[in-house]
Amino acid sequence: MVDSTAPTPALRTVRTNDTLLWGMTNAERIRRIGVAQGLPEDDGDGPVILANLAYAFDPVWIAHLKSRPGTVVTRTGVPVLAHVRDADERARMTAAMLGEAPLVSGLTVIAAEAEDGILNESLRKRERPFAELLTPPAVPAIERASYVGAYKGVTDLLTKYLWPEWALAITRVCARAGITPNQVTALGSVLCIVATVAFWYGWFWTGLATGLFFMVLDTVDGKLARCTITSSKLGNAWDHGVDLVHPPFWWWAWAAGCAPYGRPLDDQMFWAVIGTMLFGYVAQRLIEGAFIVRFGMHIHVWERFDSWFRLITARRNPNMVILFAGLLVMRPDWGIIGVAAWTAISLVVHLVRLVQAMARKAKGETLVSWLA
Repeated sequence: MVDSTAPTPALRTVRTNDTLLWGMTNAERIRRIGVAQGLPEDDGDGPVILANLAYAFDPVWIAHLKSRPGTVVTRTGVPVLAHVRDADERARMTAAMLGEAPLVSGLTVIAAEAEDGILNESLRKRERPFAELLTPPAVPAIERASYVGAYKGVTDLLTKYLWPEWALAITRVCARAGITPNQVTALGSVLCIVATVAFWYGWFWTGLATGLFFMVLDTVDGKLARCTITSSKLGNAWDHGVDLVHPPFWWWAWAAGCAPYGRPLDDQMFWAVIGTMLFGYVAQRLIEGAFIVRFGMHIHVWERFDSWFRLITARRNPNMVILFAGLLVMRPDWGIIGVAAWTAISLVVHLVRLVQAMARKAKGETLVSWLA
């Protein structure tokens, strides 16, 4: 049972385990999870979350247990995590994790392998976080589960279907080499600028190749931060800032690059394309923000249609598919006109969905995400 008034527990590990996960020991990983979630150092007294180092688990389990004193998470009956309330429960649960005593009675038990999973309040969706025995042969599967756990939410078709395996391989290399998420973001930022310059001069294939690498790294930095528990305010602001700012510059550069490529847009078409894309880009962002403020959720998680439309809506990655298609037939001008047209269509869809949501709320209906 959730107890919002319960004191914040400390975090303490039980057992030892030398197996490395994402290039670090399980003890270091759990320490980072504790710091990230604001858990104090263990002072040897009071409530504490005990973590069995024989197992690796999704950080969401810690978040779930923080406000649930007297709860234990098990895997095939073995205690993996436990929020104990006093010294007696601590001693008995420690013995259970060491295999020296049976599972402590009187606690709420959550089986990690249970089909119903848990409700992730922040994402308003039910999921099954992983909790697996950490041994060297199990590392690839656990790292994949950790990576997939960081790959949550509704996104575009490239990020959902094309990037995952590429990004997983790069994330593993970066973690083992000690490359930080901010270093990945820095490299991506440079590639983003290079792609912009290439588009401006009509070097579209060079720009697309550079942009493709940047877009993969744009996935890697966030996944690397979550998998290695190294997220930071600076990195988050930097990553999202680049994501927010660069797309209009890419589209402008592409439109300008059509001239040196040999397929120039006339002045009237050029400014119609630029105006449509800039207005559509800003307006869609404003609609998304207004939906969150008014209804407490992102527009793309409202109903199943909205999640489907997020796969192809006029964001950077789907737009790049349109540009790629135009370049395949050696008509980059058609590509950028297509992006402008799709931006306008997407804006209309978002506007209609916002109006529909407002109408339903005006009738007294409570809007809930279909993922909840």
